[in-house]
Amino acid sequence: MGPMSTPAPTSRPLAARGLLLLAVLGVAANLRGVIASVPPLAGQIGADLGLGSGWVGALTALPVLCMGVFAPLAHRLAARLGSATPISAGVLAIAVGSALRAYGTHTWPLYAGTLLAGVGIAIAGTLLPGLVKHLFPPHRAGVVTGAYMLAMMAAAGLASAVSVPLADALDSWALALAVWALPALSGLLLWLPLSRRVHHTAPRVDADDEAAVTHRLPLRHATAVTLTAYLALQSWQFYSALAWLAPTYVDHDWTRARAGYLLSVFTATQMVAGFVAPALADRVRDRRLLLLPAVAFALAGELGVLLAPDAAPWVWSALLGLGQGAAFALGLVLLVSYAASPAASARLSAMGLGIGYAVAAFGPTVMGVVRDTSGGFRAVWLVLSVLLIVQVVVTTRLGPDLERVR
Repeated sequence: MGPMSTPAPTSRPLAARGLLLLAVLGVAANLRGVIASVPPLAGQIGADLGLGSGWVGALTALPVLCMGVFAPLAHRLAARLGSATPISAGVLAIAVGSALRAYGTHTWPLYAGTLLAGVGIAIAGTLLPGLVKHLFPPHRAGVVTGAYMLAMMAAAGLASAVSVPLADALDSWALALAVWALPALSGLLLWLPLSRRVHHTAPRVDADDEAAVTHRLPLRHATAVTLTAYLALQSWQFYSALAWLAPTYVDHDWTRARAGYLLSVFTATQMVAGFVAPALADRVRDRRLLLLPAVAFALAGELGVLLAPDAAPWVWSALLGLGQGAAFALGLVLLVSYAASPAASARLSAMGLGIGYAVAAFGPTVMGVVRDTSGGFRAVWLVLSVLLIVQVVVTTRLGPDLERVR
């Protein structure tokens, strides 16, 4: 080969990666909006349908439970079909499930649509970390993770901010929830043109790889168990705060719209932390140097809501967002860095996200029951603060020398 042939193969993969990144962001933007659109409307939904706090919390918990139950299924589908086709099906399920919630004034379509969207979120969200490891250079994994975290949280922040105005404009909270079918269709249109390329380049199961063929999760691997415990605690915190931050302040006589904006600050600061933390992770060998400050920010926010909710609510919300956004994004980075191969990353993601989300799914509902039992939200934030202290203990074990999952 002559020297003139060198530039072409370099530029074409870079251009292809740029298009692939755009498609990944299009998918990621639909992984939280369905969930974040509910809390600002929680009071109205409960009043119209005669639901208690536990049942309203289940609208946030149900997609999280799906992420736990269907994460292993996503791994199995990807092992047999490749990642591209299941992701396409997942985004389509988000669109159809969101549209079904247009009939949410009847209870069953509201929960059925939420369930279907949750299945789609589980499939697409589980498979993205493994694709990032395979399709982007190792030294860019943190930046790409940060980018799709940014897209995911930007959509969640938008959903929180506009849910109440949309419900008022459309004179229907059900239609306001169904609107999120449109960005899902847009994400699908971005993904489909590149899905064939992803299908042909993503790793497939090696028949000689016993672990991949049997789809065994690393249930006895100490690193996987520790990381799964971290993800379970972090996700419990995140989805409980997402579900009950706005209702806490509605209980303090805030308007639904203003409480929705407070939730938008929560998600907006997650965007910042979710982008910056993974980028910093590329430069830091011991990720505990980033994980522990993230937990400290979240604990400061929760204690603020608990002890002085009206003193600086916007600050508490921002601290919560910074802490939770960084903690979750760094968890996704660890799913990649603690794995020795893309197949191992898929198994580790299936276990960490599957079990972690299955546990975390009970968070919003349990916290709703705590609220109903105690008669207020102070007990909710007290329980969450105690759980954050447990999370600190688990975080201290996530050192750089843990054995990688193979």
